[in-house]
Amino acid sequence: MASRTIPSAPVVSIFTRSTKQSLRCLRRRPIHAPSASSTLPQRRNISAYGYEQAKALTFKDYGEPPNVLSLHGHSIPPPHGEHMTIRFLASPINPADINQIQGVYPSKPTFTTALGTVNPIAVAGNEGVAEVIALGDKAKAEGFKKGDWVIMKGPGFGTWRTHASATPADVVKLEDEVREGITPIQAGTVSVNPCTAYRMLRDFTPLKEGEWFIQNGANSGVGRAAIQLGKAWGLKSINVIRARDEKSQEEKLRQDLKSIGADVVITDAELQAQGIRDMSKEWTNGGREPIRLALNCVNGKAATAMAKLLAGSSHFVTYGAMSKQPLTIPASMLIFKDIHFDGFWVSKWADRNPEAKKKTVEDVLWLMRKGDFKDVPLDEIMWEWETKGEDLIAKVKDTLEGYREGKGIFVFGKT
Repeated sequence: MASRTIPSAPVVSIFTRSTKQSLRCLRRRPIHAPSASSTLPQRRNISAYGYEQAKALTFKDYGEPPNVLSLHGHSIPPPHGEHMTIRFLASPINPADINQIQGVYPSKPTFTTALGTVNPIAVAGNEGVAEVIALGDKAKAEGFKKGDWVIMKGPGFGTWRTHASATPADVVKLEDEVREGITPIQAGTVSVNPCTAYRMLRDFTPLKEGEWFIQNGANSGVGRAAIQLGKAWGLKSINVIRARDEKSQEEKLRQDLKSIGADVVITDAELQAQGIRDMSKEWTNGGREPIRLALNCVNGKAATAMAKLLAGSSHFVTYGAMSKQPLTIPASMLIFKDIHFDGFWVSKWADRNPEAKKKTVEDVLWLMRKGDFKDVPLDEIMWEWETKGEDLIAKVKDTLEGYREGKGIFVFGKT
């Protein structure tokens, strides 16, 4: 339960009237929190019975985040058996999180009354990193200890919260040597976008050093990860961005992506313009260096134009649909060019390949440690114990409406 700090003046007055015997009794007796109407500053604390106090952004119905999210406080009992109490360090705000709250994402959250409510609620958020602060004997026997960092094994756990109860089945432990030199923000953003880019570059077409791939949504988290991973592996990339009305902003973005390893950056308008095939030949040594892989998160006509630049028997991998338009595939690409159109969802892949996910995360963190992989632009949202729910929800609303310079991420302070 939450407690409040007692101001110094009343405590002193009590001591001046007390005998030595009553002082000894006072030290043994818990100080009760003032009434809820008190204006004294609050601090988080553990109750006399070892219950951890937690707060979470939750929802009981699907809908737009500003309309359905609320900050819920609850207690977590001391862990036993296979249970662990974890304290979150950093949790990003991803588009999938917004879609999940809206009820349009394939992976559904868990609605439960285990957080002390009469009606079931779900905790928002799918990605993040947490620290183990207490654990039962069975969790210890599985190799976990206090101070370990863990990331979520799959979606739906609920990461927009200060603390949670988890089991080894819910999380992946980051070994001490893996997290060395890594910040909580880096660890908290590694399991979705970087893993998506990593697996798409590795699992569909065996690209060799010096070979090309093309992608749209190049400024997204996955796009930036693909650029940097490709550069680290010796691959070359053609990167499609959305055309801007302000050409200076467009040029700034081109240079930004080139600074992290992009070889070619073009707009979706340039991709669909006449002469794109001739430009493609210029980039690829007269067409002698084939483009054998495409990564698509946009759909629509621009995605079809991107597919036309692929060499025969290449793979076109779709992992998103930002334009909310269908993907139109000309029959000639299937029949005569033998283009393979694939889909990829990192959550389903991770569920089927838990050990490969752990290895992928470790590889990306290793590249971060070397300085070969940089964080995406981030907007850090501090979450302290006293932070109000309406302030946190307003930050989620900003992300929903696009009013943010970088990816929003909750960074937890004194919780």
